[in-house]
Amino acid sequence: MKKKTLKERIIETALVMFEEQGYHGVTVDRIVAESGSSKGGFYHNFKSKDELLYHIHDVFISYVLDRAKEAYANYSTPASRLCAIVLSFTKVFDLYKPHITVFYQESTYLKGDFQIQINEKRDEYRKIILQIIREGQTSGDFRPEVSAEITTMAIIGMVNWTYKWFNKEGKLSIEDIGGIFNDLLMHALLTEKGMENEDIKAYLLNSQPVN
Repeated sequence: MKKKTLKERIIETALVMFEEQGYHGVTVDRIVAESGSSKGGFYHNFKSKDELLYHIHDVFISYVLDRAKEAYANYSTPASRLCAIVLSFTKVFDLYKPHITVFYQESTYLKGDFQIQINEKRDEYRKIILQIIREGQTSGDFRPEVSAEITTMAIIGMVNWTYKWFNKEGKLSIEDIGGIFNDLLMHALLTEKGMENEDIKAYLLNSQPVN
């Protein structure tokens, strides 16, 4: 097994401590002691505890944003793009659940430039989803009478809540859950024209993104 770097040990330690005791309940000294680091080692990787909190937030937000951009580039229809994005969005709650839990508990403590940078990425992600829905409405694949803005926020809200109830040991895998989300969305959004797409029919049967 690959040995964890000092930075990884600091992050993992901070995740556990922030989740259990809150951001302001944990000092750099305690993170250093628990992670087997030193103050020099901590400040070599992070300029401050605030930057550490920012990094915890940035890891998963950057992940979903990068996957959304890839989906837009790699898939050719609004429906397949949206399905790929929702699936990658759902997977983040398996990959980065501790980061996301800390984000929701401690995000109010993220201030200044750190807060601005995170909010900019969240807004960019929202705009990608909104653009895809509008493109689907323009192409005739998605229902035009449904508000694109509200649909975008509904998607984000629905998937975001996964962190509260997802269980790795549960009956359904994270991929299964992403497939269910997409099944719900496609049946709510697709027009008759959109449903005629053979790729989308295959996707709804297999719950995997299609090109």
